[in-house]
Amino acid sequence: MPTQTDPTRAGARDLQVIPREAHPISRRDISPNALRVLYRLRDAGFGAYLVGGAVRDLLLGGHPKDFDVATDATPEQVRGLFRNCRLIGRRFRLAHVVFGREIVEVATFRASSDDGSGEREMHEGGRLLRDNVYGTIEEDAVRRDFTANALYYAIEDFSVRDYVGGFADIQARVLRLIGDPERRYREDPVRMLRAVRLAAKLGFTIDPPTAEPIPQLAPLLREVSSARLFDESLKLFLSGHAVASFEGLERHGLLPALLPETAAAMRANRSGALRRMVLAGLRDTDARVAADEPVSPGFLFALLLWPAYCRALMQLQAQGMHTAEAQRRAADRVTVHLLETIALPRRFSLPMQEIWLLQSRFSQRKRVGRFLAHPRFRAAYDFLVLRQAASDEHAEDVAFWAEVLKHPHEPVPPPLPLDEDGEPAPPRRRRRRRRGGAPAEAPAAGAPAADAE
Repeated sequence: MPTQTDPTRAGARDLQVIPREAHPISRRDISPNALRVLYRLRDAGFGAYLVGGAVRDLLLGGHPKDFDVATDATPEQVRGLFRNCRLIGRRFRLAHVVFGREIVEVATFRASSDDGSGEREMHEGGRLLRDNVYGTIEEDAVRRDFTANALYYAIEDFSVRDYVGGFADIQARVLRLIGDPERRYREDPVRMLRAVRLAAKLGFTIDPPTAEPIPQLAPLLREVSSARLFDESLKLFLSGHAVASFEGLERHGLLPALLPETAAAMRANRSGALRRMVLAGLRDTDARVAADEPVSPGFLFALLLWPAYCRALMQLQAQGMHTAEAQRRAADRVTVHLLETIALPRRFSLPMQEIWLLQSRFSQRKRVGRFLAHPRFRAAYDFLVLRQAASDEHAEDVAFWAEVLKHPHEPVPPPLPLDEDGEPAPPRRRRRRRRGGAPAEAPAAGAPAADAE
């Protein structure tokens, strides 16, 4: 069995070759299109390796959706081998080999140091802006983020090449960053989110030196583009491990950096009801993903930002603002503040706001048929059911609308008024009017009515 090497070092002397008989990866589990790319690169005289998450997941017995390839061929040389290839990216130049709906990403080995060509650019704070300096496979391994993602499956002999101790870390189910954690997080702050997401997805523990700097460096996420943080948020919460990801963000101090208003609202909510609702919704999200059912990002962010919306609404109402106006203002305020961090597209932010604003209509029970026909009714109703996880005060509304949904085409009688004891109050007698328009006096007790015979 291979022995673990120091993951902070790299070089040929540290190479561990895990032969085919010592690992479970089979070509039957690899995309045929990825195999085509590997074989064509090899036949053209280049080194070709399956790399990254695909190797990691295959070693764990999973079924990767994406297959990435690493090679010593430059992007231009890769394009010369494949007519169905396009080059993308400025920060990291990559080749995409397109097979219908499947894309095999091909990356050239990155160097671990700057060669003075100007193809490597770093922000003064340490963030890597561009990295297109090419090197060897040993250098490429050190440039990757986690040891579990730095394993190379060689098509030439079906072995796994390990330069950083990743094979042993996978067996131990430990997520370990390659190199100095603080420097690597400063290069790319999104690695902190990736650490939480991968630990949640794989059921790994984060190596203590890897986890230690995260709370202190969490504010670096403000330097990341809001569009990239939107993509990372979808990966965190729509990959089937949303609950574990959310708890990981809390545990490592990343939630205030990613969703600051939600974190503040949950801290202020001493009962913990808002947090219970969020976790209940994320459990439902995981169940839907497991069942291969769609989850709208609009509904997801309505859930994640509901604590922030509730807090903003209470603040506006405390200032004396009318409820309807306060609801609209709170929805706008939370959305605007979110866009400073996460670029939620308008096609998702508008449904998110509609789900919030429709909540007040469930207690009114007016114009039932029209409300049922609203395009956002079902999402809003599902959201109401989630609110019941936080508070039992919505149980009556949930029961009423559940009954309506059982018989959507039947007329719904208006709810009976209740007396002080919560019992149905007796119907009020309507006062009849005289022909001249003045109301008739109610007859005295025991006296005959005016028109009685």
